[in-house]
Amino acid sequence: MTPSRFPETLAFLMRRRALSRLGTIGALALSPQLHAGHSNDRVLRIVCAGGALTEIIYALKAEHCLVGVDATSTYPVEALSLPQIGYARSLSAEGVLALNPTHVFATEEAGPTSVLRQIASAGVSIEQMDSGYRFEGLIERITRIGKLLSRESQSSLVSQHLQLEWERVLASFAMTELPPPRAIFLFAHSTNRLLAAGTHTGAHAMMTYTGAINAVSGFSGYKPLTPESLVAAQPEVLMLTEQSVRALGGLANVFKLPGVSQTPAGRNRRIASMDASLLLGFGPRLPAAVQMLHSKLIGS
Repeated sequence: MTPSRFPETLAFLMRRRALSRLGTIGALALSPQLHAGHSNDRVLRIVCAGGALTEIIYALKAEHCLVGVDATSTYPVEALSLPQIGYARSLSAEGVLALNPTHVFATEEAGPTSVLRQIASAGVSIEQMDSGYRFEGLIERITRIGKLLSRESQSSLVSQHLQLEWERVLASFAMTELPPPRAIFLFAHSTNRLLAAGTHTGAHAMMTYTGAINAVSGFSGYKPLTPESLVAAQPEVLMLTEQSVRALGGLANVFKLPGVSQTPAGRNRRIASMDASLLLGFGPRLPAAVQMLHSKLIGS
């Protein structure tokens, strides 16, 4: 599609949505049973821009409401068969509206903001949810989604189960006698550009939960990492997503990165890698993810 036709197509989609909403209103007027005796999710059409939110919907057994997901929605495997809307950070209003959603559930990272505004102006309810990279934020997301889906009892059960799992995992760390390692999280699309995670990131929060120490400090978010900065940090373990390892061409190439051989992590060949949606998603698998990372960082 050429750029010149995008506004025309988007306008068409917005008009189609308006007609569709009128049809839905008429159907509701003729079918009061959708309000009485039947779950409201009969009329929900949800697009998820965030893998963690998709996982929550599956955990609440409301996946039949999903009409589209973003590229980070890789778990459970059934989500891969749903229509794709691209990456949560670079959404297209046209692509989302083509699925005729009633709601878009989005994480704090979804955007651009201008696209979310376009989607909202078409009559779609935007529900943006920030976890704050905290376990408590996960519970808040589950509660909110449960309310939106009229599944409060199910969300309460899921939250209670996760709370028990979380307490069990944290209690197991108390028995660890090994000293906390200095770790550094590397985000990479290629060997030419490495980013390190500072504070206010999911990677930093995961390190903190496991008891590890972030070897880089003094900045928030992600910033480019030079070989000199890597050597100065002297990390004992390198943290990467499995996707970054593949982008770099495999584990062998990670150890060939400039500066790595001059760190304890490089000399001892210590890398902790996990799937991105598990490591950074802050979804219902968070207790399992923290336990797995703890094993890789401290138990290895």
